[in-house]
Amino acid sequence: MINPTEVNSLIRLLDDPDSEIYEHVHQKLLSFGTGAIEYLESAFEQAFDPIQQERIANLVHEIQFGIVKNDLKLWYQGGAFDLLQGILTINRYQYPDLDEQKIINQIEDIKRDVWLQMMNEGSPKEQVKLINHVFYSLYGFTSNTTNHRDPQNSYISQVLETKKGNQISLAIIYSIIAQKLDIPVYGVNLPQHFILAYVDETKQSEFEGGILFYINAFNKGIMFGRRDVDMFLRQLNLKFDKQFYEPCSNTDIIKRVLRNLISAYEHLGSSEKVDELNELLEIME
Repeated sequence: MINPTEVNSLIRLLDDPDSEIYEHVHQKLLSFGTGAIEYLESAFEQAFDPIQQERIANLVHEIQFGIVKNDLKLWYQGGAFDLLQGILTINRYQYPDLDEQKIINQIEDIKRDVWLQMMNEGSPKEQVKLINHVFYSLYGFTSNTTNHRDPQNSYISQVLETKKGNQISLAIIYSIIAQKLDIPVYGVNLPQHFILAYVDETKQSEFEGGILFYINAFNKGIMFGRRDVDMFLRQLNLKFDKQFYEPCSNTDIIKRVLRNLISAYEHLGSSEKVDELNELLEIME
């Protein structure tokens, strides 16, 4: 249990000019973890000294970042089975106080609207057309082509709010909804693009791995075949590689989201965020 008097006394010492005292206080407050956050936030609102305010804000961020690192490690070491849990953990990096149940509910709403219109025996292409209708026409999801490098494109809470995202964020939401409906749609880690594959190992497909066709979530869920992937890779002067055609792991998807964020923050010159996101990436390397 945290002693409020002790915590508040320590917080008052955060602006101490003696670096040894400050370091001791900093480490002690850090050791309290999330329990100290409400006291720190309360003190921040009452603080007039800019140094103390800055130190409080940094300490809160340090505690919250430590939680994100720990949660990501647990997700990864636990087998990374739940893609939604992985992307919510990354979302927590920028939005630590967000109500995650709201995000889960938003996804459930889209899933329910697809399910209500779904016929019992729709063909794979009919199933995808129905998801496309609900996802793009009814909910209005679209690609953010005007501000493609904006880091907000990679945070699921923002994509669900604005209905705009990049290739991977739209594909993540799309595939989570499909999988919740037992429709086998999975991410494919294509260079310079991220696409989805409809996988059905029980049916004869045009090539190995049971992939019936691909889906471009960035372009209103358009369906296409293996030859289009061949052509795309030829344009990039890339040789055949099996991984460019087949579904990737949830870990690969989250690593790609992190690389997108690193690139976005490099572009904005946010070196501290770049360093922290590299720390998150290293957890899964």
